[in-house]
Amino acid sequence: MDPLHNRIMKEFQDLQKNKKDDSVQVILVDNNIRHWKGSIKGPIDTCYAGGIFDVDIIIPDDYPFKPPKMKFDTKIWHPNISSVTGAICLNILKYEWTPALTIRTALIFLQTLMCQPEPDEPQDVVVAQQYRSNIKLFNETAKHWAEEYANPERIFKKKIKELTDMGFTEEQARDALQKNNEDVEKAI
Repeated sequence: MDPLHNRIMKEFQDLQKNKKDDSVQVILVDNNIRHWKGSIKGPIDTCYAGGIFDVDIIIPDDYPFKPPKMKFDTKIWHPNISSVTGAICLNILKYEWTPALTIRTALIFLQTLMCQPEPDEPQDVVVAQQYRSNIKLFNETAKHWAEEYANPERIFKKKIKELTDMGFTEEQARDALQKNNEDVEKAI
């Protein structure tokens, strides 16, 4: 096997070993070692607490010399993350990346960014403006978005409803979602 494949496999396996204890986790997308879905627990004592935020991760051919391509799949109200596309403004995902860093490290940096926004280097100017001018409203909005878009129980219930509206029983919907990593399309 090539060294790149070995590096990616080792990183993935290391993340799987810490699955229960870690605030960041990953799964493969369609068994593709170069396409992962990461999840980050919203940091305690922040407006994101209690949320689970999904991140799409694409590993390029020139990894680890170039950073993985990451974007939030879960909508999030944050100055350094686009509220529309999920694009991330984080230095280590651009010009400060080094081969010594790992995907786990990048996910932890994202979690840290959730604790310490950088409104002077925004990805989302509207959110950054609100953060600078009305922190109370920013925190309320971010908390509302976390409850609406990153609440695992609420999201799972919506997915069950979507399937039951198609004629499946609740038991069938729950079983199909659990067998397919909560992917509605695959569950159908």
